[in-house]
Amino acid sequence: MCTGKCSKCIGITLFPLAVCAIVSNILLYFPNGQVLQLSEITDLVWFFHGILGAGILVILPAFMMLGAGGAGCCANRCGMLLSVVLAVLGFAGGAYCAVISSLGLIWGPLCNTGDGEYLYPFRNNTLEDNYLFNQTTWSICKEPENIILWNIVLFSILLAVGVIEAILCFIQIINGLTSFICGTCMRKRK
Repeated sequence: MCTGKCSKCIGITLFPLAVCAIVSNILLYFPNGQVLQLSEITDLVWFFHGILGAGILVILPAFMMLGAGGAGCCANRCGMLLSVVLAVLGFAGGAYCAVISSLGLIWGPLCNTGDGEYLYPFRNNTLEDNYLFNQTTWSICKEPENIILWNIVLFSILLAVGVIEAILCFIQIINGLTSFICGTCMRKRK
């Protein structure tokens, strides 16, 4: 496959992933569809890992990859080199999203344990007795309703999206460097 076609394919794939990350991050602000006070929202959501990391920092290289791919062949090495630089940015955004999402899954949500005070009931647990592996502990959180499941699903989506974006951007780094060093693809002669 031509490096330009590969670049274009990766760019097209990154757009829906970035949109999915942005939507998932926004949904974390409204657990179970409820509007909460700012102090009642899990702190890791404020790192904007889906909006900024896996969203905006990935959309920028996706546009460049589409442009570098052009009509299927990259005619200039500068375009591919610039796509490599931006793919590094996209890789960093995807990795950032994956790290914050992993922490969100491990540490658990902020919730009301029944006494009207919001706290993190699972933050000090070890990995052996983590809430992810023991669903009987989920009853600790009374409000917002289904907050644990809400956080697990959305942080898992963000984790998967961040990892996929980082892999695709890494592939583009290799693809772009190959195109820059070895030259562009050969067109079929008539």
